[in-house]
Amino acid sequence: MNAAELAGFLRSRRARVQPADVGLDDGGRRQTRGLRRAEVADRAGVSLDYYTRLEQGRRLRPSRQVVIALARALQLSDGECNYLLGLVGEAALPAPGSRTPHEGALRLLGQLDALPAMVLNSRYDVLAWNRMTDALVADLADLPDRERNTLRWLFTGRADALAPPDRAQLAHRFVADLRGSGRYPDDRGVRHLVAELSRESGEFAALWARHEVGVNRTVTKTVDHPVAGVLQLSCEVLAVPDSDQRVMVYTAVPGTGTDRALRGLRERVEERTAGC
Repeated sequence: MNAAELAGFLRSRRARVQPADVGLDDGGRRQTRGLRRAEVADRAGVSLDYYTRLEQGRRLRPSRQVVIALARALQLSDGECNYLLGLVGEAALPAPGSRTPHEGALRLLGQLDALPAMVLNSRYDVLAWNRMTDALVADLADLPDRERNTLRWLFTGRADALAPPDRAQLAHRFVADLRGSGRYPDDRGVRHLVAELSRESGEFAALWARHEVGVNRTVTKTVDHPVAGVLQLSCEVLAVPDSDQRVMVYTAVPGTGTDRALRGLRERVEERTAGC
């Protein structure tokens, strides 16, 4: 824990908040710039002595609940609250759950027309995708919203085209990533998905019971495509800032058979689009 940095940050944020910002009467003349220490302590539900020692850089380690209460009292942004949590060794707040694709993710998706790409949330729901994803996976628009979920594909039979070693690796990494998102059990959507997959898949239930935590980044897949044949794909996962969403992009090593096959799929997509 960085007590000196914590102290300086608290002092600077307290000086920034005006009494009127939090519904307090400024009382005419104030010698203190911003809020008084007692006002912050009262709003956060801690003693004045405890808060004073935090601002003095004493080596105290406030709990996660106290840090979040201080963040509210000081009107911190989510980014500032996460910074404060990091100073005391606590994990960042999870981004709000989402069902609408992030605007920035959609713009990126629009620039990736040569590669299969999709936007996922923390539950692995597919929120948006491009035409190359349809060519690689399926016509996702034909699926009900509930079935546009890559974890359901993986554990309920839609991932049969994956080579067995790759499928096992993905299952392990995706489950660890789902737990590592920090959204279970507070996020109702994640909680319901875990309960559903635990009932329907013994494999998922066993992996979830291991309590492993991880972050899914780059992973490789071997896919047996009905038209393009066997593809060796690299799956890149790009996090969308201030969101629980990720952009998943399938790429291939330039000059390989998979690279040529993806270009062939793109040509088929363009021909089909031109014929519409």
